[in-house]
Amino acid sequence: MRMRPRSIRARDTLIAAVIAALVFGITAAVVDLAVRGAVRTDRLQETQAGARRVSGALRDGTLKRVIPDDTRGRVLIQVVEPGGLVTNATPAAAGRPPVSGVWPSSNQRIRDFTECHGSWPKRECLVIEAIRVSTTPDSVVVYASQQMPSYLVDGVLEAVLGTGVLLFAGSSAWITWQVVGRTLGPVEAIRAQLAEISATDLSRRVPQPSGQDEIAQLARTANATLDRLEGSVGRQRQFAADASHELRTPIAALRANLEDAAAHPDDTDLREVVGSALRDTDRLESIVTDLLLLTRIGTAGTAREPVDLSMLVKTEVARRSFTPKIVTELTPGVTVLGVPTQLVRLLGNLLDNAERYADSSITVRVTREDGQALLTVTDDGVGIAPADRERVFERFTRLDAARSRGAGGAGLGLAIAREIAGAHGGTIRAEPHPSGACFALRLPLSTEKGRPKTGGPA
Repeated sequence: MRMRPRSIRARDTLIAAVIAALVFGITAAVVDLAVRGAVRTDRLQETQAGARRVSGALRDGTLKRVIPDDTRGRVLIQVVEPGGLVTNATPAAAGRPPVSGVWPSSNQRIRDFTECHGSWPKRECLVIEAIRVSTTPDSVVVYASQQMPSYLVDGVLEAVLGTGVLLFAGSSAWITWQVVGRTLGPVEAIRAQLAEISATDLSRRVPQPSGQDEIAQLARTANATLDRLEGSVGRQRQFAADASHELRTPIAALRANLEDAAAHPDDTDLREVVGSALRDTDRLESIVTDLLLLTRIGTAGTAREPVDLSMLVKTEVARRSFTPKIVTELTPGVTVLGVPTQLVRLLGNLLDNAERYADSSITVRVTREDGQALLTVTDDGVGIAPADRERVFERFTRLDAARSRGAGGAGLGLAIAREIAGAHGGTIRAEPHPSGACFALRLPLSTEKGRPKTGGPA
């Protein structure tokens, strides 16, 4: 089984080093071939010029006794007879044996080749041109040779290029190690912070680097996820606290009635006990349903759709039987994007609240204001004191007796309305009004096209 580096930093560094070695290695090979080709071509051209000059002079009969050297000893020229006897040469080649044993044939009078002699570190290579002066069997051969540079023979060029490849590959690996380390530094900080965050403390957040790169987006996404998680856990804890607080009273009353009936069966009106128990059970069911709704709002990925607020108000008002008179002022085509059942529940809670406290009439308006949808529900009751306009949205809040006449609810209706509004990107407030209470819901207008939906009952 192949083992890979577990660290992204080590893996990226290894990949960068391998790629750099391949790229620089190929480049070094090309450079090596190019240098060798250029040097050999240059030496061969100089060698060919000397050999052909001497060969021409031999054919013309103008060759001097000692071949003149115009290259300061770089090019060695010899005239060799059949049998290997050197009859003429440049000063630097005089007294030497023939530079090569290759004898051109009459069919191929000119031969260009490279010969190497000896072994490292005394190895030498010669670029040679051999010219057969004529096609006769006893024709002499002119040899011109020039030594290849030592760095092309003893491997110095390859060693230098190989060292360069290693240095460049090592530099690439080091740079990659540093860059990846700095890049992944914030990731490690995010990981360490996430590892320290527990369910008992969700208020901490991961460090968020500046910029718009992927790591900054990761940090923002992680913090947004922690925000949602903290909110979800907070709602669960709030649900547990609210349930333990609010369910205690009806459960205690139900238990007291049943224990009294069990202790004194002969003195108990069974019909009255059952009726009281059913009322307590209904209240328990209502409280639990509202608490569960508060817990779910904004947590599930419920599909949203365009909702015409005016049509929603018409539908909701039409299915209710109001004791106070209700007046509607509806602007058509005011469309928002939301969950229809939740918006119906929001409107229903506002209407229930208005019906409970209105003297004679309720007014519902739907219009547009400052680029938002505005829905107001106003009653002509005693109104809400300025100090209580925010408190009425707290869970299980019930105001004084003047505002609590009749069979009030559990105190969750307006809290649910605000949670639904917030989940839809809107706000709901109790606003000043000359007479009675006025609740104003503001929601973003929908930009989606399509047929608006009014939804159904909550």
